[in-house]
Amino acid sequence: MQILYALESADTQLVSKEAARRLTDQQLDQSEAIYIYLLYFLGEVAHYAKTDAQIRASKLLPTPEDLHVNTKIADNKWVKYLREHPVFQQKIKRTHVDALIDTDLVKKIYHQLIELDVYRFYIIAAEREESEEKEILAYIFHELMMKNEEFDQHMEDVFTHWPDDRDMMSVLINNFFQKPTGIDFSLIIPEEKREYAAELLFTAYEKRAYCKDLITPRLEHWDPERIAAIDMILMIMAICEFLYFPTIPTKVTINEYIDIAKAYSTPQSGQFINGILDNVLKDLEAREKIQKTDQARN
Repeated sequence: MQILYALESADTQLVSKEAARRLTDQQLDQSEAIYIYLLYFLGEVAHYAKTDAQIRASKLLPTPEDLHVNTKIADNKWVKYLREHPVFQQKIKRTHVDALIDTDLVKKIYHQLIELDVYRFYIIAAEREESEEKEILAYIFHELMMKNEEFDQHMEDVFTHWPDDRDMMSVLINNFFQKPTGIDFSLIIPEEKREYAAELLFTAYEKRAYCKDLITPRLEHWDPERIAAIDMILMIMAICEFLYFPTIPTKVTINEYIDIAKAYSTPQSGQFINGILDNVLKDLEAREKIQKTDQARN
């Protein structure tokens, strides 16, 4: 959607599927970098316990508390797992996200953490269950990072697409907490999803005139030129999924594009798009233009 909008605004031509793949890869690579950075930042907050212990121990007149800082969280099972995971570490180097770290913000979030009861309960436990190791990291991520306005602004400053990817990243990080060892860091965004993104982009661009011809008769009193650009792009993409992506059920397509419209367009866009797509779909089905595979039939 964003790429199609940019192409239309700049009046730029999309000349091939290869060009579409390059554009979608650029977007998906940034999403992958955000995911890696969130896990890296989380690990840095936990590992700051050792930095804090060194700083306090090196004071000219350290207190007994300064000399006995609890650093257990730095040795959290899943923090160590990430720090020792060869593919994850390669991803950090490849994406250069380590250069984006805000050490002052890491320190600030760490100091917020150590004042909380949830942290005190964590460090006094003689033995910690695997679930508790995940829970403390999930707490840091959801409560101290994702609900932190300063962190949110930091992410927006270093990743231009952060506002668009934010909700998706919460889902992906939750997947890591549920089954850390089940994450394949070499295939964060699988090849089939990259292929699908590029194919949908190129198809929607190539078939946009045909799709508009299907949409226009159903606009009744609406002037096609006054329809929100995002609404038109979303309807074109949805119609392309109806016609050219046989494994995607039509109901799934409609529901997903309604949700996207609600998030990115006007308050009325979801209902508007639902009505237009429903009418276009009925017409295409009547003319037997919809050919879905058996597993994708509604």
